Amino acid sequence: MNIQNTRERLLASTMIGGAALLALAATPAIAQAQDQEATRVDEIVITGTRIAQANLVTTSPVTQVTGEDITNAGVSRVEDLVNQLPQVFAGQTSTVVNGSSGTATVDLRGLGAGRTVVLIDGRRMPYGSPAIAAADLNQIPAAMVERVEVYTGGASAVYGADAVAGVVNFIMRKNFEGVRVDAQYGFYQHNNDYDGVGNVRAEIARRGTTNPAEFQLPDNNVRDGETVQFSLIVGTDVNGGRGNITSYFTYRENNPVFQADRDYSACAVGAPNAASGPDTFSCGGSATSANGYFTDFATFGYTLNPNNPAGEFIPYNANIHAYNYAPINYYMRPEERYSFGVFANYELNRAAEVYTQLMFTDSSTLAQIAPSGSFFNNESINCGNPLLSAQQSAAIGCTPADIAADNDVLFYVGRRNVEGGPRVQDYNLNSYRLVGGLRGDISDAWSYDLTAQYARVQYTDRYIGDFSTARLGRALDVVDVGGTPTCRSVVDGTDPNCVPYNPFRPGGITQEQIDYLSLPLIATGYVTNQVLTAAMTGDLGVYGVQSPWASSGMQVAFGTEYRRDFLTVNTDSGYQSGDGAGQGGAFIGITGATTARDWFGEFILPIAEGLPFAESITLDAAYRHSSYNFAEDTDTYKVGLDWAPTSDVRFRASYARAVRAPNVFNLFNAQNVVLFGRGGGDPCGAAQTATLAQCTATGVPAANYGQAFIDSPAGQYNNLTGGNTALNAEEADTYTYGVVFTPTFLPGFNMSIDYFDIEVEGAIGTFGANNTIDACYGIGAFSSSDPVACARLNRAPGGQLWTNNGFVENLTINTGGIVTKGVDLVVNYNMNLDDFGLAGMGGLAFNLTGTWLETLENTPFDGAPGLECVGFYENNCGFGSPEWRHRFTTSWSTPWDLNLLLTWRYHGEVEHYGLTGAGLNRIDRYFDAYNWFDIGATWQAFDNTRFRVGINNVFDKDPPLSYSGGGNGNTYPGVYDSMGRYIFFGVTADF
Repeated sequence: MNIQNTRERLLASTMIGGAALLALAATPAIAQAQDQEATRVDEIVITGTRIAQANLVTTSPVTQVTGEDITNAGVSRVEDLVNQLPQVFAGQTSTVVNGSSGTATVDLRGLGAGRTVVLIDGRRMPYGSPAIAAADLNQIPAAMVERVEVYTGGASAVYGADAVAGVVNFIMRKNFEGVRVDAQYGFYQHNNDYDGVGNVRAEIARRGTTNPAEFQLPDNNVRDGETVQFSLIVGTDVNGGRGNITSYFTYRENNPVFQADRDYSACAVGAPNAASGPDTFSCGGSATSANGYFTDFATFGYTLNPNNPAGEFIPYNANIHAYNYAPINYYMRPEERYSFGVFANYELNRAAEVYTQLMFTDSSTLAQIAPSGSFFNNESINCGNPLLSAQQSAAIGCTPADIAADNDVLFYVGRRNVEGGPRVQDYNLNSYRLVGGLRGDISDAWSYDLTAQYARVQYTDRYIGDFSTARLGRALDVVDVGGTPTCRSVVDGTDPNCVPYNPFRPGGITQEQIDYLSLPLIATGYVTNQVLTAAMTGDLGVYGVQSPWASSGMQVAFGTEYRRDFLTVNTDSGYQSGDGAGQGGAFIGITGATTARDWFGEFILPIAEGLPFAESITLDAAYRHSSYNFAEDTDTYKVGLDWAPTSDVRFRASYARAVRAPNVFNLFNAQNVVLFGRGGGDPCGAAQTATLAQCTATGVPAANYGQAFIDSPAGQYNNLTGGNTALNAEEADTYTYGVVFTPTFLPGFNMSIDYFDIEVEGAIGTFGANNTIDACYGIGAFSSSDPVACARLNRAPGGQLWTNNGFVENLTINTGGIVTKGVDLVVNYNMNLDDFGLAGMGGLAFNLTGTWLETLENTPFDGAPGLECVGFYENNCGFGSPEWRHRFTTSWSTPWDLNLLLTWRYHGEVEHYGLTGAGLNRIDRYFDAYNWFDIGATWQAFDNTRFRVGINNVFDKDPPLSYSGGGNGNTYPGVYDSMGRYIFFGVTADF
């Protein structure tokens, strides 16, 4: 066969800019042959086509990260390095805790992880878990990664639905010979001396004077987040090289980082207030507090006096009594993962090579957040409750007559289960991937590849530490039976196990009460992915099908593919009923399947080669027709042109039509109320962004307009989400234009500049709960009130959107569109210091990978104004979309078997989205541009042993802070290094 997968190298005769000399860089696939001594170059299949080529030049940009880059960067998770690429936006990472799926995802161009297809050796990965459609990068064994290719732009014509933003292709090591052992230890070290915007250290210290149990500054010097990883690769050729078997085993364990151990995350920051001062963040928190918040949300609000054992209500003051939920939360989740697998191939003869890939991964992680409790879930209490003291009964409006008659009064309880400990979500995911195939050459012109793939991901989601809303109601409905406080449900026999809940006395909570109220929750499920592919590739030049100006002929590929994704999730009664007090709604099971039957074809046609002003001109095109069981048929296509007038410069352009078909979640998700974050509060709350008339028209009682209790104390509100079987496939048009420079007068230098333009129409998603609120009241990006949006606001009787009966309808629909445009720049320069008079001093390699973002615009619905996110963060703009991001790497290959590495990461300035009026004065309005520096070294101590050491974020730069609440720990740790400097040591030994 002409296609050959090489071990430990990729085109030995080809310069892949920056990858040589261990540049620790992401490099574009633009290199051309530099070593004239090579007489034969093996053909390879590059991401974006099924046709094997003898060079890495494509009409669409392909950025590359090598396996060596991953190792030398010291990252323990693949996503940590991939997320550093300027084309990639943060998705699910190990720093997502509240809202975690237990997975790691990749989001190209900020279009959403669901619009990025992730491949292993050109074959699609399955859903990440039964909880998320995006592929889980935890299933990738980092030690087996030879390189990662990131293909920009629509690729549906080659890889099928969902490749709207592009694809990320993990090319795995194959044909490995020998034994490789790798081990690494790393940890975070941070000096707690935050001196950025908000003066949060002073505020924590001030709050600690009145509430030392919840507000404490961490130690000045902390070390945590330890990571241990180990991998073993064993490979051998068989029968004289006709086949190979490569097996691997990897293990990784990451310890957690707590928010308590960073001064900038040790309290939940809020807007400055009178007590903190105008230039200092307040330490906010939750009204569901340690000593309770007892209120009717209208006439009274109390907390428990912890110093009066008789039971006394005193006025609740949020500036003193709000619960600091931050310290106990994980900043980074603990994880444990092991994986093993086998890659094998054997050439029976020239016409038949069998191959297989068997992969298994077991991944476990914990997501820990603050304790559960009573989140104002119940609306009344009986005045005859014997657990209430006389002072407390009178304070909430119970008259003697009410007590005698045991009447109910309006009464909400917000009280943390601090005695019972935190809520912990325990995820365990097992993934299996089996690939088997037969390929070979039919003739000198034709080759075939028949592949069958089966993947299964199964998970268990155990939620520990929540309370039962129904049991809380029964435990607060207490009567006196012979002088013994007794649940009414015990008296009438409806729940003989009920234990009265007593948050009305200091020390009144017992373990018996906690045991009764606790509601463990569990969900199990699995997803399967089945793919059958039959493909043919041919060189029509053998038959004379070629341009008269070219020396090589047309190459083609065509075939058919069948895909089936099946998902089922089973939830227990607690999840299904929404009985979990801290869940924000029900979690209902789902079962469904989608199928796709595709026909595809593509060609590459050299038009001219080796002519004046036409060193090469190449045309390529691809087409795919797809039939789905729950969506209309789609046609996707691509056309590209590549022109190199000389060997020094190359121009390229491409156009692609891509689609994203509705997946199982989009189609079949049960309707369910879940939480969403909102910065700036409810427009009908304390900020009074909307008018009284607008608010009363949408269900806010006039007396409650402008009241602080309309705002969620935690910045979290309810929205009703769910699937829709009437969805259509979304469509996208992708344009790329680029130029590649490889000047012969400057050996070792190459540069590519590529403009991208991606326009998505009929995007599958939701209008957005925040957009719905803004559109209803004509605020933010919406200039006038939209009655359709107002109809989707369902307020509770008190006017809230965050208590049990309030929510924003936010179902899955075909919405408006998304547009993103910008320029990718990649510059590589490799230089031998001998050429500069420094004989024997080795060489330097430089790489710059950057993206200038012109537009990232979301249009919520047709005809709506676009919401521009370039240069903004939060609300509709997520974690931030700066105009410019880059990664610049310098490496020095010394003459002493020592390589030194320096990486500069840059993230441009962003501004808080949607601020008007007084909001323009927010102290977190701007996040300054950020620079991080990483250093590293590798030492080839022996022929078979290499050591490495490094420090990432060497200057321990603190992240920017915001009280908008969309990230974790007052910032966005998927974007900004938030744990401090990361120090690692590793060794690789080959035998």
